[in-house]
Amino acid sequence: MPPLVIENLQALNGYVGKEIGVSGWFRLSQDRIWQFAETTEDRQWIHVDPDRARKESPYGVTIAHGFLTLSLISHLMKETFHVAAPARMAINYGLNRVRFPAPVRANANIRARVVLLSLRELDAALEATYSVTVECEGAEKPSCVAEWLVRYYS
Repeated sequence: MPPLVIENLQALNGYVGKEIGVSGWFRLSQDRIWQFAETTEDRQWIHVDPDRARKESPYGVTIAHGFLTLSLISHLMKETFHVAAPARMAINYGLNRVRFPAPVRANANIRARVVLLSLRELDAALEATYSVTVECEGAEKPSCVAEWLVRYYS
């Protein structure tokens, strides 16, 4: 499904308190997990050793790093919506709260469900707070739940 097109930043006001949309599925491959492990120097066996994970992990397979799942929310959000008349610049301002209720097994599909919690006018920017829930195909619990702050500068 193509991303929702929002006319301009002011049109975001119509989405406060509402779900903006759901991204398409994204496959989180073992190769991507290995690349993330190399980039972050986090090579814990539960992420990078499929044989050991098959034998010793409660999941029976390797799992993605929580921070890898979190880092993909920006990509997943772009697949959910975009602003037709974009800001000059959008800045990742931070996170209020992040939880990883359930693992993402290697080669699983994930997607994001995006809700706009609030908008706040600042002197030089519009600050949006999004609730982003990363779901894993076939899982009962979400894999990541985060409140993400984005500042849009026009």
